[in-house]
Amino acid sequence: MQWEPRWIEPGPEPEPTFELAPAPAIETPSPRRRRRHLTIFREVVETLLLAVLIFLAVRSTVQNFKVEGSSMVPSLDNGQYIIVNKLAYAQFDMGIFDFLPFVDAGDDSTHHLFGGPKRGDVVVFEAPRYEGRDFIKRIVGVPGDKVEIRDSVVYINDEPLYEPYTQGATNCPCGPWYIEEGQYFVLGDHRSNSSDSRVFGTISEGSIIGKTWFSYWPLSDVGLAPNHSASFASGEPGN
Repeated sequence: MQWEPRWIEPGPEPEPTFELAPAPAIETPSPRRRRRHLTIFREVVETLLLAVLIFLAVRSTVQNFKVEGSSMVPSLDNGQYIIVNKLAYAQFDMGIFDFLPFVDAGDDSTHHLFGGPKRGDVVVFEAPRYEGRDFIKRIVGVPGDKVEIRDSVVYINDEPLYEPYTQGATNCPCGPWYIEEGQYFVLGDHRSNSSDSRVFGTISEGSIIGKTWFSYWPLSDVGLAPNHSASFASGEPGN
């Protein structure tokens, strides 16, 4: 018996069908999530702005300085760090209220908010004759004073000044200086090693950066700055 192969005639094939995979769904953030992101972003921006404003406010109120030299020994040592109150002698011009019918600022409309510089205050100021440098000294003479140095003693209006905070002799038999309005006579506490008003004359109130307030370094010197209420040898208090 002869075997013959059997041919299979190809019939019409069905057209292929391709099912497209569903496109990945794009998840859109819900309104609640968007609001949460915006809230976080706004809080970060507000925090940064608040930090900047606080920094600027603090910087305009106080400033730290490092004492260089020994001109203020024994009150302040070389390398000591202090904080200066820049608003201690802040002034306010009442003239801005002149438009009000019941306000009369007068001829001198500028007034100190917390009081002006006083004898005995230790201040930081822009040094005359030394551009770009700041000095720290003690106020000895205020407007209206006559300052004179005789036999290493400072005389204010012919009254000897009592200064237990000084060191060394107040060399310079000189003066008198007549202190004009808006001017101040300053001396270092280390009288034999200080460049002060004996050298460069009086300083203007406008050159005063601020009044020393607090010492914070080294730790052994932490405390209030050495501002003293100056008095006279006769026992009468100073101005």
